[in-house]
Amino acid sequence: MTERQKDRPWLMRTYAGHSTAEASNELYRRNLAKGQTGLSVAFDLPTQTGYDPDHVLARGEVGRVGVPVSHLGDMRRLFQDIPLEQMNTSMTINATAMWLLALYQVVAEEQGANPDRLQGTTQNDIVKEYLSRGTHVFPPGPSLRLTTDMITYTVNRIPKWNPINICSYHLQEAGATPVQEIAYAMSTAVAVLDAVRDSGQVPEERFGDVVARISFFVNAGVRFIEEMCKMRAFGRIWDQVTRERYGIENPKQRRFRYGVQVNSLGLTEAQPENNVQRIVLEMLAVTLSKDARARAVQLPAWNEALGLPRPWDQQWSLRIQQVLAHESDLLEYEDIFAGSHVVEAKVDELVAESLAEIDRIQQMGGAMAAVESGYLKSELVSSHAARRARIEGGEEKIVGVNIYETTEPNPLTADLDAAIMTVDPENEARVVAALHEWRDNRDESRATESLTALKKAAAGTENMMEATVECARAGVTTGEWAWALRDVFGEFRAPTGVSSAPVAVAAEAGTPLAQVREKVARTAEDLGVGRLRLLVGKPGLDGHSNGAEQIAVRARDAGFEVVYQGIRLTPEQITDAALAEDVHCVGLSILSGSHAELVPDVLGRLRDAGAPDIPVIAGGIIPPADAHALISAGVAAVFTPKDFGITEIIGRIVDEIRKANKLDPLEVPA
Repeated sequence: MTERQKDRPWLMRTYAGHSTAEASNELYRRNLAKGQTGLSVAFDLPTQTGYDPDHVLARGEVGRVGVPVSHLGDMRRLFQDIPLEQMNTSMTINATAMWLLALYQVVAEEQGANPDRLQGTTQNDIVKEYLSRGTHVFPPGPSLRLTTDMITYTVNRIPKWNPINICSYHLQEAGATPVQEIAYAMSTAVAVLDAVRDSGQVPEERFGDVVARISFFVNAGVRFIEEMCKMRAFGRIWDQVTRERYGIENPKQRRFRYGVQVNSLGLTEAQPENNVQRIVLEMLAVTLSKDARARAVQLPAWNEALGLPRPWDQQWSLRIQQVLAHESDLLEYEDIFAGSHVVEAKVDELVAESLAEIDRIQQMGGAMAAVESGYLKSELVSSHAARRARIEGGEEKIVGVNIYETTEPNPLTADLDAAIMTVDPENEARVVAALHEWRDNRDESRATESLTALKKAAAGTENMMEATVECARAGVTTGEWAWALRDVFGEFRAPTGVSSAPVAVAAEAGTPLAQVREKVARTAEDLGVGRLRLLVGKPGLDGHSNGAEQIAVRARDAGFEVVYQGIRLTPEQITDAALAEDVHCVGLSILSGSHAELVPDVLGRLRDAGAPDIPVIAGGIIPPADAHALISAGVAAVFTPKDFGITEIIGRIVDEIRKANKLDPLEVPA
């Protein structure tokens, strides 16, 4: 078979961005030169959550997990010498998606591009932000309106653009089963399509164009058969929903279009070299089946559980895709699973169970109502707790973590600090200075007028996209755009799902949890208090709350009174809560890399408030050198992804409480 007869490979992307627009631009051009066929932009957390780099909540977060884009100048530099009319660009952005698309459109126009030729995707799925990722800003109603306005604008003005990428990826990271992943994603799609239809902004005869531009972004875990069948089930259900609910007759418009990043939750800090075969197996689940093959694939790097991947690590992941597409014969055949009774039976099962869950959500009033009631979040927290319990109990086996833990010295991680990329801590100050210079040099009256027009549009009923594009041209900043809409819409704190999550681990006599419960009870008695109190805090903008939620649930089940207020708190707010609640320990969870700045800040505030004896525990993706620095600064203990035993962690927390209060150690195993 000749090369011309092969199927065209999927788009190959690398999720990338860091430090500054200039540094990220250099990285993108290098990746494109290596054979990458599309861009996938990672924005930093301030950009994702609508804050400028000089906001108090942005401290320690600027350029950490993505590129900071504060205004049109940043977007220009991000795509300098990259012809956007020829590019397919995916932008992982949700609450501020309208704003980033406006900046992208204006830069493309400045390059001479025609907007109707731009191709790419904005993720723009706010529901999963409420449930799993935590970069939401506005309440569900206004957020859905922003999404609706953006979809209707692109259908008319940027017709090749995918204005929304219904994202089940983070749902799996938050614990979703395949059925939950399908059902919650489909329920979100229904809520969005209903809103667009009901807005009256698209004529009925053009609604097929809207459906045709809806795309999905999914997760592929290591359970290969189940994941491959999940994708076939997704396609079957989407075809049914779009045909029966929306009357779409054109099969091309009903096609299930999806991109994928394979599972990052399953990547391990222990024996991280095993992550390579995990990544390969997960990629096969979304490429082997031609009838359910991804349109675009991006793979994580082997060392993402350790820290930020280097360019070489990202290149390795790109080469994995290229070897499969160009060296194997995968693209020469029809669907190799067609007619498999095993596959068909599994797909039928997933379809039936997913449709039943979709119906349950619709009876609640749809996805938005199920978010506001806390149902979806509670279900995810429960599923995640059950998964963690299976891992801790050995029922779910992870090589190098709970089985086959002995290992030879790893040359890849011989120098751990060199095995990941670090962001210059001085970078933030430079970005902030550049932001102030931008503000000083813009036409202030035009910026003010454009923000006034935006607020007027938001307070009324007109589409907000045109006003947003004018804000971009006028030099408005990311934070200013978001604060204008906050003034109109307010902000939203999503339910945590912790209080309603059921017990996932048994506490019968002799079990590890029962032993920890005894330690908790005896320590409370020794301190003369009714119950030990633990504050679980998420400082900064890191919205990955899965770990914090699981610690909170297990601590509750061990007998602690848990104070957990959700995500996006300042060190000052966390300190105030710790003092007001008279807690016995503060646990801080950070995965974004801002631990080096925010954790010592909490320690200093506790000392200044006269409470230096409250032990502070830190958890997250924390490199060894940083862990040593935190311990030296006064942190009682540091936990990273290798510490998978949550019950053991709770036992260690009790030990630190006893030590801080000068109580003798308890000889109760934990």
